[in-house]
Amino acid sequence: MGKISVTAVMVSFCISAAAGPLLIPFLRWLKCGQTIREEGPAAHRKKSGTPTMGGILILASVTATSLLFIGDYPDIAPVLFLTVGFGLVGLMDDYIKVVCRRSLGLTPWQKLLGQLTVTGIFAWYLTHYTGVSLAMKIPWMPGRYLDFGIWNIPILFFIVLGTTNGTNFTDGLDGLAGSVTLMVAVFFSVVAVGTTSGIEPLTCAAAGALMGFLLFNVHPAAVFMGDTGSLALGGFVAGCGYMLQMPLFIAIVGVVYLAEVCSVILQVGYYKISGGRRIFRMAPLHHHFELCGWSETKITAFFTIITALMCLLALRAVR
Repeated sequence: MGKISVTAVMVSFCISAAAGPLLIPFLRWLKCGQTIREEGPAAHRKKSGTPTMGGILILASVTATSLLFIGDYPDIAPVLFLTVGFGLVGLMDDYIKVVCRRSLGLTPWQKLLGQLTVTGIFAWYLTHYTGVSLAMKIPWMPGRYLDFGIWNIPILFFIVLGTTNGTNFTDGLDGLAGSVTLMVAVFFSVVAVGTTSGIEPLTCAAAGALMGFLLFNVHPAAVFMGDTGSLALGGFVAGCGYMLQMPLFIAIVGVVYLAEVCSVILQVGYYKISGGRRIFRMAPLHHHFELCGWSETKITAFFTIITALMCLLALRAVR
C-alpha cells in the first residue's frame, strides 16, 4: 500500500478511536439508549439503554479523512456523498426514535424517499461528472463487462438500495456489521490501490474508521452504530462497487448482507403463504443462529471469517 493509503487508515483510525470516549458519554447524556424489541432474543434485553447513533464516529472519521485528500482524488466525491447521504437518512431515523421518543422513527415511505433521493443524485453525478461506465465487470472473466443499456439506472437503484438495507439487517449483534464491513473495506482498498482507481484514500479511511469504532462496539458493546452507521456503510459498499465497476462483486464479498436480506424475505413470505409457519427460528439470519445456541462472539467470528474467505475468492475473480 502507498503512503497515502497508510496515512488515510491511520488518520481515520485515530479520529475514531479518540472521539469514542467523548461521543459515548454525550450520547448517554442525550439519553440515546437503544430500545430492545420484546420479540427479539431474550438475551438482548440486558442491552437496553446502551447508547446508539455511534455510527456518527464512522461518518465523522471517514468524512474528515476523505476531505484531506479529495483535492487530489476527486473520484472520492460520489462515494463520500453516498456514504454521508445514507448516513444522514439513518441519523434522522435514529434521532426521531431515541431522542424524540417516537419509536417508529421515520415512516417507511419517508425513509424510502430519502434513500431514493440520495441514490438518484449519486446516479446523476456518476453519469454526468465522472468517466465511470455503468457497465459491470464480470467475475472470473477478465476484460468482459455486462451492460444493460437503458436498464443500467434501474439496476443501480436496485443494487444500491439492496446493499444498504442488507447492511442494515446485518447490524444486529455486537461488532457484526462493523467486522463484516471491515473485511469488505479491505477488499475494496486492495482493488482500489492495485488499479489506482482514485478512491483508495476513502476505502482506507473506512477501514481505519471501522477499526476504531470496533474498539467500542465489540461484545459487550459500549455503543451501537444504529441506522446512522449501518446505512452509511451500505452506501459506502455500493458506492465503491460502482466506482470500481464491480457491483456484481458485492454479491460475493457481501454474501452475509445477501444472506441476511434473503432470510427476512423468505421468512416473511413463507409465514404468509403457510399460514404462520417459519423457515428460521428468527430472522434476520444471525438471530436464527443465536436461538440455535451460538454465542454472539461465535456468530460474529463465523460471519467475519466467511466474509474474509469470500473477499479472497473475489480477489481471484478480479483477474
